Amino acid sequence: MVLELVVGFLKTGAPVVTLSDGLTSVSAGMISRIPLLFMRGCELTAYMFVWDRYRLLELPWDSAWTWWIAFLGVDFCYYWVHRLAHEVSFIWAAHQVHHSSEYYNLTTALRQSLTQQFTSWIFYLPMALFAPPTVFAVHIQLNLLYQFWIHTELIKNLGPLEWVFNTPTHHKVHHGRNSYCIDKNYGGILIIWDRLFGTFAAEKDKVVFGLVSPINTFEILYVQLHYYLYLGRRSTTFKTISDKCLTFINGPSWKPGKPRLGDHLDNPKLTGQEVPHDPSWSLPLQIYVIIHFLLALGTYQDVFDNKMTLSQFNMLGMTGYVLLTLTSMGFLIDQRPRAAVLEMLRCVLMVTMQRYGYMKPLLPTLAVTTQAFVSLSLLYWALRSFSQMFSIRKKTD
Repeated sequence: MVLELVVGFLKTGAPVVTLSDGLTSVSAGMISRIPLLFMRGCELTAYMFVWDRYRLLELPWDSAWTWWIAFLGVDFCYYWVHRLAHEVSFIWAAHQVHHSSEYYNLTTALRQSLTQQFTSWIFYLPMALFAPPTVFAVHIQLNLLYQFWIHTELIKNLGPLEWVFNTPTHHKVHHGRNSYCIDKNYGGILIIWDRLFGTFAAEKDKVVFGLVSPINTFEILYVQLHYYLYLGRRSTTFKTISDKCLTFINGPSWKPGKPRLGDHLDNPKLTGQEVPHDPSWSLPLQIYVIIHFLLALGTYQDVFDNKMTLSQFNMLGMTGYVLLTLTSMGFLIDQRPRAAVLEMLRCVLMVTMQRYGYMKPLLPTLAVTTQAFVSLSLLYWALRSFSQMFSIRKKTD
């Protein structure tokens, strides 16, 4: 990612990602892994269950044919996982997190959903009838790793490879909100599935990234969960039970009287003047957010490193602190009216965790400095909060 920043700046003279968007993407990636602290991964657990009880044949794990079949099988299943994540609204509610960035870079690859993992595992189960779990586990990771590297605008057309592989150019189209980009290029490693099933689109007009209706916020829990609330509200606007149910099952653009996937021409029109949401915030606040984000990242890593020895209570407390930090950082970036109060409460929790040894400094040599910084943070936001309260009282008197 650092290399992408450097090369991107040298080529364009501008950063390929903003601090606010990049932090939000990394935060989403952090949140998406939190369920792994409390449960095994859905995909492999369900896969092994089917393999142990219902497999029809057992391909030899040490055969090259097995590995090639598994490679094609995983990529084929991923195509359908991905396609239905765009065509079924209640699954799109999870996947939209990944598309919510208005930038296209390596941090965008990290912007993952907290909830999508609870539905994607179903689509890989047919492979458990014949492919060994070890082979499946390797290919599911390789598929994921490959897709990380194609989230960049810096790599252009790759010639003949574009016919077979999913490339940065093809996936760039997939992330666009132009009408010709929507519901296209679902492939993981291979683009052949899109060519076979009629969902391929080559890049034409300049791609505008993000959701058709940008959310314009960096508050991470809203980014993760807002579409579920939207679906609930939307279903109440329809009169019939069938239309209420179809709201969750049909595509995001669907309306009564329209095809299952809706009509993309009904989506907001692009003017060519779209500018990504990028609120102005001061340099001191940016430095403050970076430092506190790194402290939370240290706690996050500490939880994963010691999850076998930590009690459930401690794990929940430390995870809650990380979630509160990521939420508060979003409030600060958005400059919400209640950001000062939320940050003050977070700093109270942070001081408490530091007091009882649940939060480590960035470096052992910075222990005293970190303690002082956290205490000053609490003092500053307490003063800001009380100042806001007094201002509100004066206005109401």
